[in-house]
Amino acid sequence: MQAYHDREWGVPQHNDRILFEFLILEGAQAGLSWRTILHRRAGYRKAFHRFNAKRVAAMTARDAARLLKDPGIIRNRLKIRSTIENAKAFLRVRKEFGSFDRYLWRFVQGDPLVHRVRNFKQIPVTTPESDAMSQDLRRRGFNFVGSTICYAYMQAIGMVDDHQIHCYRS
Repeated sequence: MQAYHDREWGVPQHNDRILFEFLILEGAQAGLSWRTILHRRAGYRKAFHRFNAKRVAAMTARDAARLLKDPGIIRNRLKIRSTIENAKAFLRVRKEFGSFDRYLWRFVQGDPLVHRVRNFKQIPVTTPESDAMSQDLRRRGFNFVGSTICYAYMQAIGMVDDHQIHCYRS
């Protein structure tokens, strides 16, 4: 967890493959701890073709059934199906906007939102920006993208900086 915090969490990401990976991992985390997902990250990368959205979008019902037996990921039928459907939606958005990055970062006008917080209690679980992102992603066919998941996603990919003021990363 420390290495994830120190090297990844809150670092602005603009690479579409990484943005797709974090979107899928955040959705997989719903109802679980982030630690559980991080421990399965290698399994997710293997199961979902290193998050190559084109390859994931081409996965079949047979692939999904196989993944239900894969101990390297969360074996939840809805989350597996969601990953495949989200890949298809991701590709549609990328085609429309030129990149998923261009689509996504417009929810914060291209710059990370910086919150100067003293403790975790001051960190919101949703914001108007995460509400807007969630609503738009859902409209475009994405699943497991509620506002709370979107806010966690925004934190993970650096669209929001919620490092506490005493953290060396703030």
